[in-house]
Amino acid sequence: MRISDKPVAGRLKEFGVELRPGVSLAEQTSLGIGGTTEEFLLRQYDAIPQVMRLLADENIPHRFLGGGTNVLIADGELPWVILHLPTAQPGIKIEGNAAMVDASADLGGMVTFCAKHDLGGLEGLIGVPGSVGGALRMNAGAYGTQIGSFVREVELYRAATNEIETLRGDDIRFDYRHASFAPDDIMLRAKLELPSKLYREIITGIRVCNEKRRASQPLNQKSAGCIFKNPPGASAGRMIDDLGLKGHRFGDAMVSDRHANFFINAGRATCADMLRLMEDVRGRVQSSFGVELENEVIVWQN
Repeated sequence: MRISDKPVAGRLKEFGVELRPGVSLAEQTSLGIGGTTEEFLLRQYDAIPQVMRLLADENIPHRFLGGGTNVLIADGELPWVILHLPTAQPGIKIEGNAAMVDASADLGGMVTFCAKHDLGGLEGLIGVPGSVGGALRMNAGAYGTQIGSFVREVELYRAATNEIETLRGDDIRFDYRHASFAPDDIMLRAKLELPSKLYREIITGIRVCNEKRRASQPLNQKSAGCIFKNPPGASAGRMIDDLGLKGHRFGDAMVSDRHANFFINAGRATCADMLRLMEDVRGRVQSSFGVELENEVIVWQN
């Protein structure tokens, strides 16, 4: 029986949760891969602790999905429901050099919004897909920019305490494509401190970054961005390219012919296709270079 058909559904609605049955996660992820489940939209942030307590009491397995741009999800009927914050447009307030941003806001939209208020520093992130919350969790970065450098506060739901807390930026460790949040923390809002910069200068920087992306990345194909993290002092994409693996594929899962660290869904790729391709490429790199590639994409299997 679906959760939306159970008595607990009424309790969830009391906490501002909108239930959507039969949601295809293939339609909510940039890879276009993923099974079906129920989606719970968390419309009342203050009620999230009560919602999470209720899910625990009812033994309802769940996972939180952000923008869906850095995740590979299993196929078929999934054994857990998806929790999702409604998309915030624009979900940003400016006070001086500070930008208060909803975690569900689009990352690129946030960069553009701040630019219009003469706040820069984020130009390198303009083409990184996904939400601000996902960018915080992964410490998204490109072209010498990392979002963690600008974070001053993060408001989040902390599963360990079942409370909404505000962390100072100094209390968060930001590393390469990683931040010290717990896997089950849910980012809600962030405060970024950005340098003042003329709008025309920001736009010039954005155009340069966009041109670099268009020249090297498969922007019009289904991908999750870089599949593997770059090893220290090396480039995962360069090693894969040196092995002649551009165009290498299993089913419709294929190494991009534009950027070897982008794996694309060239049609109807399954999660199994993509995992097989990832493991094959990882093994070839290990054999040839002695380097164990670490996933940058997050994998959700049943």
